[in-house]
Amino acid sequence: MSTGLTPDLGDPAILTRLFLPAASEPVVGLAVSGGPDSLALLLLARRWAAQLASPPRLIVYSLDHGLRPEAASEVSMVLEIAARFGLEARDLAWTGDKPEAGLQEAARQARYRLIGAAMAEDGARLLLTAHHRGDQAETVLMRLAHGSGVEGLKAMTPLSRVEGVDVFRPLLDVDPTSLAAVVAEAGLAPAHDPSNDDPAYERVRWRRLLPALAEQGLDSAALARFAARMGEADTALAQMADAAFAEWVTLDGFGAASLPFASFRAISPAIGRRVLGRVLNIVGGRQKPRALGQVERLYDQLMEGGLQRAATLLGAVVRRKGEWLTVSREPGRALPEAISLAPHRGLVWDQRFLITNVSDDAGLTAGPTDFMPRHRLEDFLGFKVTTPAEAIRTAPLVRDAEGGVLALGGWSFDERVTVELLID
Repeated sequence: MSTGLTPDLGDPAILTRLFLPAASEPVVGLAVSGGPDSLALLLLARRWAAQLASPPRLIVYSLDHGLRPEAASEVSMVLEIAARFGLEARDLAWTGDKPEAGLQEAARQARYRLIGAAMAEDGARLLLTAHHRGDQAETVLMRLAHGSGVEGLKAMTPLSRVEGVDVFRPLLDVDPTSLAAVVAEAGLAPAHDPSNDDPAYERVRWRRLLPALAEQGLDSAALARFAARMGEADTALAQMADAAFAEWVTLDGFGAASLPFASFRAISPAIGRRVLGRVLNIVGGRQKPRALGQVERLYDQLMEGGLQRAATLLGAVVRRKGEWLTVSREPGRALPEAISLAPHRGLVWDQRFLITNVSDDAGLTAGPTDFMPRHRLEDFLGFKVTTPAEAIRTAPLVRDAEGGVLALGGWSFDERVTVELLID
């Protein structure tokens, strides 16, 4: 948790603590733009690694987004500084057409995509970024303004996964003035990105408001403490939601979920929304895990009227059937076509089922069931099937080259195939 005091970056013990999650990595990436914060990251990471008996291999990644003419020279500067301090470095570039709308988000996605690809080539599994306490404060303010819940108000976390890249932020509780001092002491002149002062961007507008807020006691340290406490609350709510999910949610072999509506309605809304969101995520094929507002609206509709007819959201169909709430996969929503199952290989089908060909047979395929009469289905399974029709239609069906059915949904009828419903 944030203490309000910025760590002493000259203390070797502090550096050991700040960079500890990276200590076991053989290769570590550093995202360095050439600004003061990322140059401080480069210097501090080098200082930290020099303390270790078996330091990781540090590789600097610097990206030219192609948005400013100065960016290419800034990347060259980063490579020169890295070489001066004995670090490997790679220059990357975002080429091609750029979108007119949502440029910052597109640039962020491109940055992590390109760096992630370079890291994979280099054997690096962890990327260090220079996000600091000021960035955290701005993120909290933006999310407050946008009406985020507890999960959003924890803001950035030290460890996260971004666009498929594992990211570690060792400087998240460090004041940016301390980082600027590290760069100045090293005699480096950082680059300046004019977009960091452009009020067209929301983050810049909040940054300009921070001094006035600090005068009233709401400084970056206080906002960072708030984010840390929201993180603790989020963890507690997640644990309670997991317990509620385990107690009340039943997932059948077709990937459909059911839960007793009276129990669901009785739990706290903060927990109920999480349970509902997790069910939609699992059943709907993990389509839009960040669409919290849509989940909240569906939850409110359920609580206010009990849902008089079926609703569709995030690739799932939600129904109230008597005393039960049922959720099943929505047909026709980006379901996979028939896919070949290579021998001794597995595939994740529709982000819901792990299907593995454990044999030498190369003629196996997995595709949607689409349609099968219930009486034939019951002949296969040996019991009465009451799951919604769309759950049956969207379950995977595995056949061999002769058309024989080897598996259906989560059930396998042949030793050549194993099937597992993914619930995490």
